Amino acid sequence: MRLTDDRYAAERSQFELALRMIGHEARTRTIRECTGLSDDRIRKVYSTYFLNAGAANVRRRRGKSPRQVSRFVKNPENQLQATTLVALYCSGLLLQIDADNVVTPCWPRPDIEFGHRICRAFETYLLLHKNAQLSFEWAWSLLKNISYNDELYLAVCASCAARYVQDAFALDHGSCPSCEIEANRRRRPSAHSFGGP
Repeated sequence: MRLTDDRYAAERSQFELALRMIGHEARTRTIRECTGLSDDRIRKVYSTYFLNAGAANVRRRRGKSPRQVSRFVKNPENQLQATTLVALYCSGLLLQIDADNVVTPCWPRPDIEFGHRICRAFETYLLLHKNAQLSFEWAWSLLKNISYNDELYLAVCASCAARYVQDAFALDHGSCPSCEIEANRRRRPSAHSFGGP
């Protein structure tokens, strides 16, 4: 195999990941971290394959990635969805959890394979939650935040022993979002469990 063939394969991988991440409305900086493409190249990819191709429903997000952890725990539904994402990150080998519930990242820094794994996790999350509350950028933020074991951590439910995402600076009632949603459903019989019929 010639060196030019190898370089072409690497560039193609960068390009394919950029298209995938743009489709999820990832910010330029996030795409750059995974692909190594320049900001200008990313903007050109968006213009050529989305803007000029009539895919106006895919927007370019501006500014910094979201960082507030309150979004992940503001209600049981968001907390459940954040917990789903963490489970998907673990199954995609982006994170690992030890016996003490300490979360550790499996990747030292983002690269193309990391980018594809987070895209797969996010796409699976969208299939599991029809009323998805977290965008790709929020999912990206969750992956970083939970890795620090600082503001967010994994708590254990007193009722079912399931792990769930919890804010370290908020009052924890020891109840996972699934148990909380079920308890709310029992209090209000007209409400549906887990957003379903």
